[in-house]
Amino acid sequence: MLLDPDAENDVAYELCQIVGRAILPYRSSDDVGTAFFFQGGDDPVGESLLTAADLVGAAGGELSLRASVTEPAGVAPAAVSAAEIVPGWARFPGDGIAVLPTAGLHRYAGDGGWRWRVQPVPAKIAAGPEVVARLGADAGSAFVLAHGVRDDGSRPLEVAIERVVRDGDDVRITTELPPGYVGAPVFVVQADTTGELSLYCLGLVLPGVGGHPVATFDRIRAVLPATPGDV
Repeated sequence: MLLDPDAENDVAYELCQIVGRAILPYRSSDDVGTAFFFQGGDDPVGESLLTAADLVGAAGGELSLRASVTEPAGVAPAAVSAAEIVPGWARFPGDGIAVLPTAGLHRYAGDGGWRWRVQPVPAKIAAGPEVVARLGADAGSAFVLAHGVRDDGSRPLEVAIERVVRDGDDVRITTELPPGYVGAPVFVVQADTTGELSLYCLGLVLPGVGGHPVATFDRIRAVLPATPGDV
């Protein structure tokens, strides 16, 4: 669905309110991107951190922590090294996805005397196959929540309002995104069978040139309960 500019701005603002604290900057020794928390169900065991497989696996990977995602104030470190988290990232290169079960993140926080204060993307808005099927060759509005990279090296939370299309099984953001956006969640708005508008998390941004493939949530869900991937 292609929204008018005012509606797009309203959606972008709302996304920052409801899932802004799901989003974290991620970097490896040779790349930068974004990761996000996803809650697969009511059970906390179902919580995972998601990003693109191409971002993880290299030495020196770390998550940066904004003050708003931890409590109490002033206790958490500025960044968490991926090497300190067990179990670590599971990579699924064929799908472009990397998954980090968050038990290790919560354990790390508890050992340091602090807690995560995040807003995971909830399972109820993860796009099912019917949402993907409603996409087509006509461009629709897409919203990417990511930590971009400023000239001074800072990583603010940003919302990019883009266009998304589907060609067969391939779903793409039609323009090339700035550094830091790979791994970030992509959201769309669609009308259901009653005509009511609903917000969906379509998937996550994969690397691309001139545009970006999207790893849709049907692919993500297929690997979430799987055994550890190619790490």
